[in-house]
Amino acid sequence: MAGGRAARRLWRLCNLLMAAFFGLAAAVQVNDPDAGLWTVVYLVPAALTLLVSIKPSITDNGVWRSLCDLHSAGCVVGTIALACSLFAYTQGNILHEEEGRELFGLVIITIWMSLCRSSAKNPLGGVRLIAAVVVALFPFVSWLYVYVNKEMRASWPTHCKTVI
Repeated sequence: MAGGRAARRLWRLCNLLMAAFFGLAAAVQVNDPDAGLWTVVYLVPAALTLLVSIKPSITDNGVWRSLCDLHSAGCVVGTIALACSLFAYTQGNILHEEEGRELFGLVIITIWMSLCRSSAKNPLGGVRLIAAVVVALFPFVSWLYVYVNKEMRASWPTHCKTVI
């Protein structure tokens, strides 16, 4: 029973970390030319994830599930569109392209919303809980990498350089 309680606490902590990440990702959109779109893209999962961190059983709620499904579908469409654009036009590292970073943001949202949605029927444990921890830590490790990688930051557009 103690292991189950620890797993539930870890799941809540992961959701709190992801809510913070999504909130921070929305905040740094302030200088982006299409800030309105990307702010909403990140604030919706921030709110949904914060609700899961407070009350994990919210994922059984029909409104929560509908918002999650609708937002995830939009993110999948955006992922496909950005991937096609990057495949056609990118010649170097896709993380050096703004669209590449946007693509990874959409992928993170889609994966996290999928983990949250599936947690309603089956409590996360084992491999899925480890995946949740990895996904929750990935954005922060990535931001740290980008922050210390001066070469990557040098290729950013001006509106990205003034946020960090």
